[in-house]
Amino acid sequence: MVVDDVRGNIQLATALLEREGYTVTAASTGRDALDAVARDQPDLILLDVMLPDLDGFEICRRLKADAATRLLPVVLLTARSDTAARIHGIEAGADDFITKPFNPPEIRARVRSLIRIKRYTDDLETAESVIVSLALTIEARDPSIDGHCQRLAAYAAALGAHIGLGEEDLAALERGGYLHDVGKVGLPDAVLLKPGPLTRDEYEHMKTHTLIGDRLCGELRSLRRVRPVVRGHHERLDGSGYPDGLRGDAIPLLAQIMGIVDVFDALTTSRPYKRALPAECAYEALLDEVSRGWRRRDLVDAFIGLTASNLMPRFPGSACSS
Repeated sequence: MVVDDVRGNIQLATALLEREGYTVTAASTGRDALDAVARDQPDLILLDVMLPDLDGFEICRRLKADAATRLLPVVLLTARSDTAARIHGIEAGADDFITKPFNPPEIRARVRSLIRIKRYTDDLETAESVIVSLALTIEARDPSIDGHCQRLAAYAAALGAHIGLGEEDLAALERGGYLHDVGKVGLPDAVLLKPGPLTRDEYEHMKTHTLIGDRLCGELRSLRRVRPVVRGHHERLDGSGYPDGLRGDAIPLLAQIMGIVDVFDALTTSRPYKRALPAECAYEALLDEVSRGWRRRDLVDAFIGLTASNLMPRFPGSACSS
């Protein structure tokens, strides 16, 4: 469903999506959109923020508050690209954002990804699934990290089981793998998708994703054990990490585990600005971080032992799967 009060925008989006094989319906006001959602039960909504009666944020908020529609992906269409507008949309429950004027390849890619995610979540009935879906849109925005969340969830849970953690901690590690970077949904594409090194200001902006993610998870009791992972997976033992500069045992154990597997996966997968490294090079990098005082030696040794002995889950396309 396309919701926009400008007829030309509706015609453009409709023509583009119908060429991709989608059935498209349209509405030009917020109230008409809510009525149409109840009647037609669409799989995804492209929703303009500025409408003549209810704005897009309010419509999104109502849809996400209703058990019947809370898993319906909502993409906000807006001419604003500032962080405040994105955070407002996140708080309303939006799953993604597209900035006007439309970029046809971007619309096709994001709609395709969200429709796929919708299939995964059709049978889920918890609010937690909305947050997980939001986290998966991060991968949809950046094809170079495809599968990153799945790998981190598996790596972290396997390492946690190896060192004897209980079921609740293992479940938190698995969820944390999917949710660790959920706060990046609040970052502009110019920062998140930049192919080269970030400037100092851009890097400071990037670091806010841990705080945004913590806040997004904060309202759900089921994610209570996951929040420290989301907030603290970039902390370092010597206090040089972020966002809180925690030291030593003040860093939650689950966050430390996620930090280790995050570094390993980043090094052993290809990105637009670098080639994937062999697992052995990633081990050396992790041991170097131990020598710098950033990581616990026992955790890094346990992780290396698991991956080197083929006890760690393997994934097609990762450098250590060959």
